[in-house]
Amino acid sequence: MMTKPNFPILLTVASIVLLGLSPAASASDAAVPGQVIVGYSSGTGAVAQDSIAAAAGSTPGQQVSPRSQVVTVKPGESTSDVIRRLRGMSGVRYAVPNLIAHSTSAGWMPNDFGRVRRSTGWSVSQWNFMRVSGVDAPDAWANLRAARHPGGSGVTIAVIDSGVAYTNWGKFKRSPDFAGTKFTSPYDFILRNRYPLDRNGHGTHVTGTIAESTNNKAYMTGLAFGATIMPLRVLDAEGSGDSADIAEAIRYAANHGAKVINLSIEFDPGTTAEDIPDVVSAIDYATGHGALVVAAAGNDRNSSVTYPAMVTNAIAVGATTEHRCLAEYSNYGTGLDIVAPGGGADANVVGDVHCKPDGQSGRDIVQLGLARGRNGASTVPYHFVYDAEDGTSMAAPHVSATAALIIASGLLGAHPTAADVRAQLLASADPTSKPSVYGAGLVDAARATSDH
Repeated sequence: MMTKPNFPILLTVASIVLLGLSPAASASDAAVPGQVIVGYSSGTGAVAQDSIAAAAGSTPGQQVSPRSQVVTVKPGESTSDVIRRLRGMSGVRYAVPNLIAHSTSAGWMPNDFGRVRRSTGWSVSQWNFMRVSGVDAPDAWANLRAARHPGGSGVTIAVIDSGVAYTNWGKFKRSPDFAGTKFTSPYDFILRNRYPLDRNGHGTHVTGTIAESTNNKAYMTGLAFGATIMPLRVLDAEGSGDSADIAEAIRYAANHGAKVINLSIEFDPGTTAEDIPDVVSAIDYATGHGALVVAAAGNDRNSSVTYPAMVTNAIAVGATTEHRCLAEYSNYGTGLDIVAPGGGADANVVGDVHCKPDGQSGRDIVQLGLARGRNGASTVPYHFVYDAEDGTSMAAPHVSATAALIIASGLLGAHPTAADVRAQLLASADPTSKPSVYGAGLVDAARATSDH
């Protein structure tokens, strides 16, 4: 499946971790809840590091350096107990809370509670929005607040997918964390009505990454939380839809004011442009009407992306893991433009020091989403849960949201073209040494919305 005052930002650098606070400090507001930075002795390899972390009651995560990593305390464990255990284990040089520093860069941390139910607790689960492994949402949010368009306000993003839990209608209920999210021009291309409610869960998760209500002391955050979502349903309860509905939805989005169109969908590998001329034409039409089309690269582990991401005027998005490695399922190579967090296990990318294919998988992308039945379809009436998913479907909305932030920032003028926004996305991405695998690099929302 596919502020301007000094606000706290998260730093995981040696100058901070070597302060060596006591375990009790991890229970204060000065540290990321449930996270510990562990330094290992020389000779302790990646596999041994992961084993030590697991034995202490934690899950390995971000690799800060070859000899240090961030670990997340497992449910039911206390941070202080995990730190105590780690400090008593062979191969461990230090174990300290992941402290929060105050920076003059004005990064903004919203107060959403996340799973840990405390202010800024979202950051424990949403690694994909943080620095290093993610897209640096805190600094991007600060940039947009300075531009007076918080969260990308004023920009419409069409989500062409399985629908969204965006309103109350019969047995269907709005997600509690879409209460502050704006929606416009909804349409269901399957049932031909104005209520594109989600029967699968995929579209609700994708929309959450883009625009889940933010700074409301609840649940998770959305990267472009101030943007307006146009929910368009083309996928059924099983997650399938046809090219005619998809093409019609793309044109509808362009005609109804969408400036970004998210397509977290793929056709079967082997599909060519000649097979889907209606979709190709619709993407070209949308681009000509000023909408940037963002598409998932596909989950087939192939060295080329699938359609519709392969269409020239679409920006093709591959997926990376919490370790900044290509995700093992992600397509790459021919046609790939950029990568974004998608979660899951690392691919075996030769020469990439970030990749640990034999180590523990990174975490998935978490948003408030829909519980699903055994058939994979969402249950009706809805039951809302913290939904962890991986895939290029989860990567694409990071790029769509960043595109909306670029437009709202005004950096490219009042009415940038799709080509302008595309160029800014690619030029500001964090490059790697392997463009054949990662395209322009990892999308960087902070750099993309900064004029310096």
